[in-house]
Amino acid sequence: MKLLVSFITGLIFGLGLIISGMTNPEKVIGFLDWFGEWDPTLLYVMVGAVITVGIGYPLILKNEQPILDSKFQIPSNSLINRRLLVGSAIFGLGWGSSGYCPGPALANLSYNSIDAAVFILFMIGGFQIAKLFSTE
Repeated sequence: MKLLVSFITGLIFGLGLIISGMTNPEKVIGFLDWFGEWDPTLLYVMVGAVITVGIGYPLILKNEQPILDSKFQIPSNSLINRRLLVGSAIFGLGWGSSGYCPGPALANLSYNSIDAAVFILFMIGGFQIAKLFSTE
C-alpha cells in the first residue's frame, strides 16, 4: 500500500510540474532573469507550495501517527553548517545554470530530452563525488 501511495503521490507531483510548466527549464531561467524578461510563474508555484505546506503540515501533525507508517519521519537536525551551505550553493548553481532540478529533469526524460538526460548523468556523477567527500 505504501508503494502504491508513493507512486500515486509522485504521479500527482509530476502532473503538477507538467501542468504548471515547471518542466520547462526556460521558465526557471526566466524567473532568475531579474533584469531581463522576468517570468514570475515559478514564484506563483512556490507561493502555492508554501501555502499548502503551511496549512497542511500542522493539520497532519495533529494525528498521533501517519496513516501508512508507525511514526512521523521528521528530521531532528537543524544545524546550518558548511556542508549544508556548500551543497545548497552547488544545487542552486546547477539549477540556475541549467533550469533543471531533479524532478523536472526526470519528467523531461519522457519527452526524450537530451538536455535532461545529460543533466541527470551529471547529477548522478555529483552524487558519486559527494560520496567520496562525505564524512558520514
